[in-house]
Amino acid sequence: MREGSSRDVGRSTIGLALAGGGPQGAIHEIGALRALDEALDGLELNDLDIYVGVSAGAFIASCLANRLSTEQMARAIVKHEPGEHPFVPETFLSPAVGNLVKSGLRVPKLFLEALWLYARHPEDLTLVESLTRLARALPVGVFKNEPVREYLHRIFTMKGRTDDFRELERRLIVVATDLDSGKPRRFGEPGSDYIPISTAVQASTALPGLYPPVLIDGRHYVDGVLIKTLHASVALDEGADLVICLNPIVPVDTIRAVEQGVMRRGKLIDRGLPSVLSQTFRTLIHSRLYVGLAAYDERYKDADVILLEPRRDDYDVFFSNVFSFSHRRAICEHAYDCTRRYLQSHRRELEPVFARHGITLRSDVLEDEERSLWDGIPPRKHRGLPLIERLDGALESLETLVAGR
Repeated sequence: MREGSSRDVGRSTIGLALAGGGPQGAIHEIGALRALDEALDGLELNDLDIYVGVSAGAFIASCLANRLSTEQMARAIVKHEPGEHPFVPETFLSPAVGNLVKSGLRVPKLFLEALWLYARHPEDLTLVESLTRLARALPVGVFKNEPVREYLHRIFTMKGRTDDFRELERRLIVVATDLDSGKPRRFGEPGSDYIPISTAVQASTALPGLYPPVLIDGRHYVDGVLIKTLHASVALDEGADLVICLNPIVPVDTIRAVEQGVMRRGKLIDRGLPSVLSQTFRTLIHSRLYVGLAAYDERYKDADVILLEPRRDDYDVFFSNVFSFSHRRAICEHAYDCTRRYLQSHRRELEPVFARHGITLRSDVLEDEERSLWDGIPPRKHRGLPLIERLDGALESLETLVAGR
């Protein structure tokens, strides 16, 4: 957290900046946002002045700007309910089988080209050097990101929502990186606001190696996290007095992993390449984040920036399986609990900052040790489904009868 200069309590310009983190990061952000929604009085998460999202954070920010509530998003990640929009990892992790096949078909031609190149220049190239040409057959993305665009387009074109930046009541900025120039493109700003929101989010979530670049206006775009982790400066440049930042991308510290029974030796290398790559990526992203935040102290002296992120020894965040409904629910609940505990433990520091912007912390929410994520989300009542309800009841009775026998 960074405190700015004192000011009279009044109508502040408030922004929200969300980082990435894949499906797991998005689910973590939903839980954290739900805690903020309940604990901060005077803050309406669907009615902020500006939303800035990158990667998975762009996915969540675009939903908030389209007035999907944190309650709706929490429901959607744990259960397929009528009237909800199931938020499932398969949306992010659908294998790009077609691309993999096309890449495989290129191998014979590239192999012959490599042999021909070696035969023509044996004095300049070794056979191994020539065969590096086969690297061109590697797919640029192993997962499809078209399902992300389709999912968002479907829910943003429902009544009362929009897939057009220009029709939103509040500002939404989605940041992606131009692959061929390495420069950011801020979709939602004038000159880039005609691109559909769903397409912009698809581009912002296109992490190289996992997803193919997205072609927009003849140029290819990839994940905006390549440039910055949060892009909170976008909101500050727009005149935000307060920017609340969520970053789920934190490197794990395994110092207590053995003690808690999470790992046998506390060595990430034992978990193979995925864990090593994840830790490498998280470390690079996180260190860069703090360099950027330090620069804000001088550049935005009159603004407040509050950063919320998991602890480094929070193993429930790092070691989890988002393909399981139970794990998705656990991640969301865990993020909710951790955010609520953070607000309570840092209350003395946070209260004056929030007060400058007309926001107060709710004691009833923060001090209730028994409170859970679902206390504020009552069970949904299904209407018009008597047949399904009777079938569920019959199956339950049958299961009880069989178990009794």
